[in-house]
Amino acid sequence: MLERTGLVTFGGKPVTLIGQELKIGDRAPDFELTGNDLQPVRLDDFRGKNLIILSLPSLDTPICDLETRRFNTEAEGLGDDVVILAVSMDLPFAQKRWCGAAGVSRVLTASDYREASFGAAYGILIKEYRLLARAVFIVDRDGILRYQQLVAEAGREPDYGLVLAAIRSLKGG
Repeated sequence: MLERTGLVTFGGKPVTLIGQELKIGDRAPDFELTGNDLQPVRLDDFRGKNLIILSLPSLDTPICDLETRRFNTEAEGLGDDVVILAVSMDLPFAQKRWCGAAGVSRVLTASDYREASFGAAYGILIKEYRLLARAVFIVDRDGILRYQQLVAEAGREPDYGLVLAAIRSLKGG
């Protein structure tokens, strides 16, 4: 599998990303994640909706917590045709516990812990730690990648304004 360096740091240290870089306009790669109910979660489950995918190192860290809560708040103004999915390597049980404790109900969470197929397919699997790099992807209702933001330092938040502008432009408003 392709390895890429020089794109992301984790705690200030350069890390290696596994997987190929995606291109805007490409069909988004399929994936199989594990939902909080231990059932499979696939890209096709969201067909017909605009999908914001948050790639997170771990919900149990301050920045991931902050980011997911922020998108949970923003979700209210995005309408029913937008789904936000937060993906991490956290176990489904931990994700479910975190959502309950944080009061997060508008962001779905799913785990890539089994195969790391999402991380590898989206080019954001950190080789050194088997965690996901912080990134945001937007996939349109037809399964086409329309936006991506790879955050250069895993300990920093994404640019929320750019993500929200991208999803609103996709929705036509």
